[in-house]
Amino acid sequence: MPEIHFDRYYRYDDLTRLIQAYAAEYPRLVQVESIGKSYEGRDIWLATVTNAATGPASEKPALWADGNIHASEVSPSSACLYLLNKLTTQYGYDAEITRALDTRAFYICPRINPDGAEWALADKPKIIRSSTRPYPYNEEPLGGLIEEDIDGDGRMLLMRVPDPNGSWKSHPDEPRLLVRRDPTEAGGTYYRVLSEGTLKDYDGVTIKYQPIKEGLDLNRNFPAEWRQEHEQYGAGPYPTSEPEIRAVVQFISSHSNITGAITFHTFSGVLLRPYGTHPDDYMPPEDLWTYQKIGQKGTDLTGYPNISVFHEFKYHPKEVITGVFDDWIYDHFGVYAWTVEIWSPQRQAGIEQYKYIDWYREHPIEDDFKMLKWSDEVLGGKGYVDWYPFTHPQLGPVELGGWDNQYAWRNPPPQFLEKEIAPFADWALWQILISPRLELHSVTMTPLGGDHYQVQMVVHNTGWLPSYLSKKGLEKRVSRGVIAEIELPPGATLKTGKVREELNQLEGRNQTGPSISPWDNAGETNDRAKVVWVVHAPQGGTIKLVARHDRAGLVRAELELK
Repeated sequence: MPEIHFDRYYRYDDLTRLIQAYAAEYPRLVQVESIGKSYEGRDIWLATVTNAATGPASEKPALWADGNIHASEVSPSSACLYLLNKLTTQYGYDAEITRALDTRAFYICPRINPDGAEWALADKPKIIRSSTRPYPYNEEPLGGLIEEDIDGDGRMLLMRVPDPNGSWKSHPDEPRLLVRRDPTEAGGTYYRVLSEGTLKDYDGVTIKYQPIKEGLDLNRNFPAEWRQEHEQYGAGPYPTSEPEIRAVVQFISSHSNITGAITFHTFSGVLLRPYGTHPDDYMPPEDLWTYQKIGQKGTDLTGYPNISVFHEFKYHPKEVITGVFDDWIYDHFGVYAWTVEIWSPQRQAGIEQYKYIDWYREHPIEDDFKMLKWSDEVLGGKGYVDWYPFTHPQLGPVELGGWDNQYAWRNPPPQFLEKEIAPFADWALWQILISPRLELHSVTMTPLGGDHYQVQMVVHNTGWLPSYLSKKGLEKRVSRGVIAEIELPPGATLKTGKVREELNQLEGRNQTGPSISPWDNAGETNDRAKVVWVVHAPQGGTIKLVARHDRAGLVRAELELK
């Protein structure tokens, strides 16, 4: 069995080794392929997980899961690996996992952005948003503050610089904690706070952060409502311009059996659903209700609130973000997709009721004391580092300290990683088991005399979701209804019906109300489809039947004509 530990973060070579090891250890369950190459030429690995003995993944409903599209968000790769590990090691032992892999499939892409992750996980890390490709200009930036570890201790902290015009002062009861200077306050000791780093071409007076040469945000490069750079920072020159996103879009677009999707990010400790660009009333009501039910299950399993991006997670109340994964796959394909923001330092510190983005604009000082106490007592002081003197090469005497963002905020500290990511595997399992599932209801053959036979096939959807997944899927005409096909034995002819029949879409149970009411028509058999043929077969033989749906899977049957 592959040796994997969920108290550490893996660099690319180790990640590759682990994924390949799962394929070698569980060849009947796991196949690994590269769906494309990154900007720097690294393979973007994808694991397909299903029981091959019950049919290929392409003939089963599938769930997509990915992680690490943003460079420093490395715990999402761990969440994907945890899912892969649980599916393979528990198959044959856990009844739900066994049922899922016998009847469904998973497409798991642990690291969409291997280049950026290598920078973040390097011995001397460089933190960027996404791809390492220079953008929008391929030139070295001039001057400014470069965020880096300047004292060689492996951390990138903050610098507090004494400044009579600084915005910050020490809290009178806790000098480690910096608080805002009162608007009319004067005459005290104040600080200017900067990221730890060096100043290039410093003139002794002005300080600006050096623009990051690598300005792409890969999660702004998807086709849904994509906007140009002047409207959406990091969007790239055109939709799917970046090889990593082009690989993902190509794979998903060519795998119509994908019925759900989870993309793992950090941080905030929330389950995010579309739209990011429109209020809830823009979405078909049935889809909103289904999203809310899926989200509530996620909350029950993980403890994370499930919320709308537009209503509760905008970075600015007057701005939206575009070109993101979950908006794209829902809006273009009608697939229920979620963005999981792993890890909430605030919730770890006991701050339960807070607004995820608004908290950074305004919160009570009591929250800061809770955060500091959490760092002291739970993280052993490693989260918030007490200020210590340092002679800066350009600024002279400063102090380094404050939050170690990479350790405490961007991802769970390694000792808390497994506990944090484990529940998402259960939610992913639940999401694939609610997918539409085409099964045979009945197959009958009735002799009519004179070597004529009536053949009837009835199929039904045994999944919770309808075969078309969502009203958005119907609107976009993403999938046809059930396709039924008949293959005749030698010498036989078809008297009624066609060799290939397109039947109706099959409903699920997702719109069933909480109790039986006079207006409830749930007993209708709109989850079934029937096809009837009349065959003339003087020599008898075997009839082969196939029913398939892009999203609900494929079933086969055979009949002996006697």
